[in-house]
Amino acid sequence: MSLPSAIRTSAVDPPVSDIDRLTETFSRHQDKLLGMLYCVLGNGEDARDAYQEAFLKCWRHRDELGEVKNLRAWIFQIALNAGRDLRNTAWRRRRRPLVVEAEIAYSHASDSAGQNHEEHLRLIRQALGKLRAEEQEVFLLRQNAEMTYEEIARSVQIPLGTVKTRMRLALSKLREAVEGERK
Repeated sequence: MSLPSAIRTSAVDPPVSDIDRLTETFSRHQDKLLGMLYCVLGNGEDARDAYQEAFLKCWRHRDELGEVKNLRAWIFQIALNAGRDLRNTAWRRRRRPLVVEAEIAYSHASDSAGQNHEEHLRLIRQALGKLRAEEQEVFLLRQNAEMTYEEIARSVQIPLGTVKTRMRLALSKLREAVEGERK
């Protein structure tokens, strides 16, 4: 697996500190990564599998860490690719989860404000699941990976205008879905 051209610098052997950065960055962004993968895959078990696969892919390419300009973006792109790969496997399409999935990375609040917040998050997650894969990808890379539009364009290898159009469509569909549910 080669690095996307958008996140390469020069070839340098990774010092131990780069490996520490990798594990620390993965740990720090675990909730966002799992949340993104949950949106892509639709259930927590597959999200956790893709998360582990993403970490293994990153670990296998730890010698390339010196080339990575934006470690967080690199990790999120690899995680998104791992999620897409899992989603697209024939085995997964035939498989059905045995249990109802628990929501990932969200606490359950007992007060009414917390319940309203949980309901709002549920509506957003539901609407995210209905986006086209291309729109979902751009939205998740922007929101969870905090990548710029330019970084997304280079990473996904599409024109900047296409990234902006997909984001605009995603936001419009999400806004419409959430507002429609509240009425």
